[in-house]
Amino acid sequence: MDPSPNPFNPSVLTVEDCCTKITQLLESAHLHYGHGANNAQSEALWIVSKQLGISPTEALDLGDKPLSTKMTQDAINIAQQRISRREPLAYLLGEAWLMGIPFDCTPQSIIPRSFIAELIVHGELDPWLPADGKVLDLCTGNGSLAILTALHYPDLHITASDLSLPALALAARNVERHHVNNQIDVFHGDLWNALPDTEEDHRFDLIICNPPYVNEASMRALPPEYQAEPREALAGGLNGMDIITRIIAGAADYLNERGALVMEIGNEYEYFHQAFPHIPAIWLEVSAGDQQVCIILAEDLQK
Repeated sequence: MDPSPNPFNPSVLTVEDCCTKITQLLESAHLHYGHGANNAQSEALWIVSKQLGISPTEALDLGDKPLSTKMTQDAINIAQQRISRREPLAYLLGEAWLMGIPFDCTPQSIIPRSFIAELIVHGELDPWLPADGKVLDLCTGNGSLAILTALHYPDLHITASDLSLPALALAARNVERHHVNNQIDVFHGDLWNALPDTEEDHRFDLIICNPPYVNEASMRALPPEYQAEPREALAGGLNGMDIITRIIAGAADYLNERGALVMEIGNEYEYFHQAFPHIPAIWLEVSAGDQQVCIILAEDLQK
């Protein structure tokens, strides 16, 4: 009996054709998304754009462009790996995109997807970013938030810190990739222990942080794609507040008088309010709503 025909014909596929076929393939596999792309169609475009060496956004305008046989077959192979391995696409491609900026991405670090990136790029944090100001990216991971800040505010000095040495090695690669070495200093350590001291020279106008905040029950229910990420970058304890509690306890010592702490807390809005009913957090609007990211003024952290 002849084998089943291959649904892909590498000799005739355009960008649009290939994206359509790969979308169908991914959708049939019941995968989980959320690591830079929210659905099969977006991941298909990402896979194909990688073969062209351009961003997914740029690939949108090239639907009629024919792909070489090798490009098409390589794209198909990646889609098949995505299905068989159930790993985030960013790890398979070695790259992730955040707010239109590419970052080296490996299992050494959580995949960049923080909603704080929207606030940086859209200028929502301008009131806390004076000229020649200082910013701390706490729990920096692969350095994406620190780098986005440096790219959009070239007059700022930025400190990035993390407990994970492998993550910091990846962050250093990304800092080098985007040529912001002169703006960003990288420190290793457990939260505040990573920083030299609390003297005035080491206080910040703004601290941004996307900490581990997933509660224990949610951690147990994570699909394989999320389990592929470093557990320590996700797990926040029983109610998700273990690391956040330590951050809030020490933040005032590292902020200037008019400074502020910006934190992403994901889906733990209710747990946050239960843990810190006395803190008048201001909730910021991002694409996922107004219960994902908060800002706390330095004066309110001292109460």
